[in-house]
Amino acid sequence: MSLRACLLALVASAGASSSNGGHPSSAQVTIDASKTFQEYDGMGFSQAFQRATHIHGTRAISPLNETLSPKNSSLVLDLLFTEKGANFNILRNGIGASLTDTYDLMLSIIPVDPGSPNAKPHYVFNHDDGSQVWLSKEAKKRQPNLLIYADAWSAPGFMKDNGTENFGGHLCGVTGTHCKTGDWRQAYANMLVQYIRFYAEEGIKIDYLGFLNEPDLATSYASMQSDGTQAADFLEVLYPTLKKSPFKTKICCCDTAGWEEMRPRLAEIQDRNLEYTVDIVTSHGYDSPPSTPFDTTHKVWQTEWAELNLPWSPVWDNVSAPFEGLVWAQNVQDAFVKSNVSAFLNWIGSEYTTGNSPLILNYGDSVEISKRFWAYAHFSKFVRPGARRIDAESSSDDLHVSAFRNPDGTAAIQVINVGNGTEVVAFKTSHARGPSIKSYLTNNQYDLKESTVKYSGRGSFSGSVPARSMVSFVMR
Repeated sequence: MSLRACLLALVASAGASSSNGGHPSSAQVTIDASKTFQEYDGMGFSQAFQRATHIHGTRAISPLNETLSPKNSSLVLDLLFTEKGANFNILRNGIGASLTDTYDLMLSIIPVDPGSPNAKPHYVFNHDDGSQVWLSKEAKKRQPNLLIYADAWSAPGFMKDNGTENFGGHLCGVTGTHCKTGDWRQAYANMLVQYIRFYAEEGIKIDYLGFLNEPDLATSYASMQSDGTQAADFLEVLYPTLKKSPFKTKICCCDTAGWEEMRPRLAEIQDRNLEYTVDIVTSHGYDSPPSTPFDTTHKVWQTEWAELNLPWSPVWDNVSAPFEGLVWAQNVQDAFVKSNVSAFLNWIGSEYTTGNSPLILNYGDSVEISKRFWAYAHFSKFVRPGARRIDAESSSDDLHVSAFRNPDGTAAIQVINVGNGTEVVAFKTSHARGPSIKSYLTNNQYDLKESTVKYSGRGSFSGSVPARSMVSFVMR
């Protein structure tokens, strides 16, 4: 029997709650492989603003002059990019706009103002880029499916109407700007293509390119504002410039701070008939989380999100705080199921910090893995690039489900139990023969605890999902 045939008829019955004295009650989950949705591209994170040095160990991190040893640097890389850990396959690098690289600033490849947009710029590349060159190479060694997304937080200050890479401002030449120095759109496009060229010379392919980050905000660090019309003004320059280059890099836009902030910008790009210039529609989850799908036929990525306000905590489930692993398991699943995203990226993979921006905390020459990491791993480890999301429906409010069919015919079903009692799940199909099945459990006690799920015959198998837990059922 083919796995597709098995999935077409898959029905899961689940039950048991503390309110029922621990005795199984029934709920149904239906997996229908004939109903397919978006293609899965992957999961990942960023190490921008010199966070790559936090893994590399090349620069001591203040105030305690902390660094990772080569041994623990390798451990973190393996956790992030291999089957030993989460097996992430998307790395979001930052394109710098600063004139210096002190502490966490990202150095521009045009550190000196050429004087005018038509003057020949003096490009400078230090072959390190805040250890992002090293990280890209190390990631590729471990992850054959690696995709690199290079994103600029801002153009250099001399290209903007406020004269600095910080505090918002706009690219000179877009609608609403009146810069004495002229129109810098072509110069900015040329700079971005040159950045891709520098990486190509290092043997690193940039798969995706972004020219904005949170253009709805004006922050004290590198930032550049843009509405959809202004983004379209630049896209009509960047697109042909990139097409004329030897690179096959695809364009992303616009990495807004929230889902609803992206919606009008996409509409304004569409109004200019320039949506064809954008390959991936991108947004973050901070100001408004992923919700209903965007009105586009293009792929959508959630490219940055994390809990940024509370002290570090690695826990899975305690009081449903916004940093807890169970909360993030639901955030990721909802983005795939409700928003039809093709990729989901955390803000940082690993760093020295006191907050929850990374999935792995560095301290001294040690690391601590958060439960958020394992929540992400339920998707990144068992769902492969090129997979298709397939229909998964639950009749229980406590049982949240999603499912993907991989290119090799295997499938992964993610089941999140937000209730307070164990759900005993019986999967049934109309066929007498079934695939090999394993389950992977994550909760306060376990991290992807593996178990073999016994096939009962006549198209059925069963497994339990403890309270406040997540289980992936992987069908091979």
